[in-house]
Amino acid sequence: MVHRFGTFEFDADSGELRKNGRAVALEPQPAKALALLLSKGGEIVSREELRDSVWGADTHVDFDRGLAYCVSQIRAALGDSGDNPRFVQTIPKRGFKFIAPLSSGVTAPASPVAPILPMPPIQPPRGPWWMSLLAILALAIPVGLAFYFGATKLPIAPLVQPAFVGVSIFDNETGLPEHDRLVAGLSDLVVERLSRLDPDRLAVIGNSHSLRQPRNIRNLANLKMGPRLDYVLLGQLQKGETGLRFITHFIRLSDEAHLKANRLTMPGGGVDGLEDAVVEEFERAVRGHILNLPAN
Repeated sequence: MVHRFGTFEFDADSGELRKNGRAVALEPQPAKALALLLSKGGEIVSREELRDSVWGADTHVDFDRGLAYCVSQIRAALGDSGDNPRFVQTIPKRGFKFIAPLSSGVTAPASPVAPILPMPPIQPPRGPWWMSLLAILALAIPVGLAFYFGATKLPIAPLVQPAFVGVSIFDNETGLPEHDRLVAGLSDLVVERLSRLDPDRLAVIGNSHSLRQPRNIRNLANLKMGPRLDYVLLGQLQKGETGLRFITHFIRLSDEAHLKANRLTMPGGGVDGLEDAVVEEFERAVRGHILNLPAN
């Protein structure tokens, strides 16, 4: 089944999303969630329906975090916004609804192949054979030279591969359990913000098993063995001498080099304003070191 909406086209069978005929990156789990939303376009899809469709009723995962990630990836791929949605609307305490005009149908069949007609017989040239040969050479040589010199000057556009950035679950090292939820949710906010920067040049991964491991068994070597990653973002909330602080790490995995690290301290030593500060710090790092874009 193929669903069409705006400039997008989604093949529910293959999970492929295209915009103006060009493929848009979308991971398998967000693709399953999008397929269910499109199949019930205009209707509310409950959170439980999405859980059963994406993970199955017998799979035990952090459902709230996984669903938030799936929806954020769908919105990033569509260029959508939760505050002013054009495609996926959040229905508080109930679920989600696909709200854009939608048309669905099977993939169009391939056009029939035209029959191959026999070539007409080649008429032998008239007149002396050497005159025909000269005429052929007079035409062939200029065409061949023009093709050769023209082709050698044509620029060849390089294939640009996106940079793969992993966002590890952040760590609460304060010993204060009341900060667990805040710190865990921070990594999802970073994933959502970075996914909207430049989907063609930046692939953001935040829900793989290796990135969700506790810090005592998570290390850079394990991250290299997981999904393809070029960079990884790490963070810890700690107690400092004057209050709480958040340490950010931006690491290139090929040589495990820190490209950027920072210590963020909020006025008053608490957590007020911490979410915005962490998200903006990682966005600046990605803009400057990967995308070569000016900071906002």
